[in-house]
Amino acid sequence: MFQVDLSKNRIQKLEEKRFSDLNLREREHLQEWLAGQPDALGEELLIIQKEFDGFADTRERLDLLALDKDGQLVVIENKLDDSGRDVTWQALKYTAYVSGLTKTQIIDIYQQYLDRYCGGGNAAAQICEFLDVEELGEVILNPGNDQRLIFIAANFRKEVTSTVLWLREHRIDARCFKVVPYVFGEELFVDIQPVIPTSEAADFMIGMAEKETEAKTVQGVQRRSHKLRLEFWTQALDALRARGLSRYNNISPTKDHWLSSGTGVSGVVYNLIYSKDEARVELSIQKADKAENKWLFDELEAKRDEIENEFGAELNWKRMGEKKSSRIEYAKPFDGFNRENWPEMIEWLVQYIAKLDGALGDQLKRLNQSRKSGENLV
Repeated sequence: MFQVDLSKNRIQKLEEKRFSDLNLREREHLQEWLAGQPDALGEELLIIQKEFDGFADTRERLDLLALDKDGQLVVIENKLDDSGRDVTWQALKYTAYVSGLTKTQIIDIYQQYLDRYCGGGNAAAQICEFLDVEELGEVILNPGNDQRLIFIAANFRKEVTSTVLWLREHRIDARCFKVVPYVFGEELFVDIQPVIPTSEAADFMIGMAEKETEAKTVQGVQRRSHKLRLEFWTQALDALRARGLSRYNNISPTKDHWLSSGTGVSGVVYNLIYSKDEARVELSIQKADKAENKWLFDELEAKRDEIENEFGAELNWKRMGEKKSSRIEYAKPFDGFNRENWPEMIEWLVQYIAKLDGALGDQLKRLNQSRKSGENLV
């Protein structure tokens, strides 16, 4: 690894170090770095516990336990300068232990983690947000025997790499990441790179896995919720088009719980929401720039009385200051999985998306023009 000096147009090699030379420890340092920045491992992971010891009849602890975006459990074992000979055996034991965890147990484990290390929070809600689902009932956590293993060390012994390669040959997702510390003056750097598989091989393997999953999906039976959504949106789109809402003319039914359409303003969409418990219409402000989203939301909220009078009801204004996007929404409870309720739900969605557009459409056009001319935007 090199540091670039642009003023001299030269590069200077950083000094590679051992963790032991820097008095860095596995638990206090490397483990905490990864717990705080799990995407350093090349993917989105949700850390749900560290130093997990919830195993029957043993006092053993695994370093980090995570969920990936498919709801699979990921066992992460950290070593420092040397992987040691027995790390694969340890990780395999831990993976076997966690393979039996149920959804309820996983939520409870994550809740304990939030309460102990993160000042609290709602574990179920945060898992839903991480998995991009409306309701946790729609997903299966820790399905089958597809638990994953990640090994991290500065150097891997042949016993470890040979075992990991053998595991991968037998369709067990095991990976090795090399982590190396570097110093430059008073600054400390850490380089984390995949060793098995390499990034190029990983892309290929992911592509093959996606192809296999797609084939299984086509041959298998879709989940009930996916079937319901496709049927629901097919009927809803027919009703929307029959009412002359032309923005839905080129939109196809989907298995997702939402259906989006443009507003005429880039990065701002209308969403129709169909879920097990409610129907909802909303304006989603989701431009790339967070400040622009908040400005647009605040400008609309300044006209709140006027907008709600035009809409005919009180709206739910969700600025969501900690997030990039903002929403304005209106909802009604329904038993959405009961087909007998669909005609009423669809009529409600058609009626209120038209009202939402009527209340917000002109305001959006005005503010969009204001934005383009630079007025009031900070």
